[in-house]
Amino acid sequence: MRKNRRFQLVVIGDSVENETNNRIAYNIGAFAAKQGWVLLNGGNNGVMQASSKGAFDNGGLAISILNTEDIDGGNHYSSVTIPTGIGWARNSVNVLAGDAVVAVGGKSGTLSEIALAVCYGKPVIAFDNSDGWSAKLAGERIDDRFDPVISVSSIEDFQREILKIHNRHKSI
Repeated sequence: MRKNRRFQLVVIGDSVENETNNRIAYNIGAFAAKQGWVLLNGGNNGVMQASSKGAFDNGGLAISILNTEDIDGGNHYSSVTIPTGIGWARNSVNVLAGDAVVAVGGKSGTLSEIALAVCYGKPVIAFDNSDGWSAKLAGERIDDRFDPVISVSSIEDFQREILKIHNRHKSI
């Protein structure tokens, strides 16, 4: 990682309102902001909006990589929006833009992002105590060529794991 580039954390998950998932996502965004990292997500509601709000409320930068072509799209807490106009293919851009990916809940879009992140060799952390694909894939090796998805159950577990990943990136 270049010395002048900030660590980039991608948050993926549900676009629907889920109190537990949104609370987790908010805390992830807040932690990323306090670390001086850049937070990226798909710019929709739910987990994406909650993580952006966590970053925003703590002085951080939240970038939304949108699947539409509307530069004014995305949630209200996005600092920067990147409209791709490429629909679901945006998921590839999203995970490639991050140094690590964290999944909270999620449906088919999250499933595709987890699979893409694993294939691209990105470390993936998944909350095992949320609804959706993050819980189903936490701790699983979905491809024997790559590391398993890292399972966490709390924001403290997440912080410990993401700091390990960050420290490995700093030393490169």
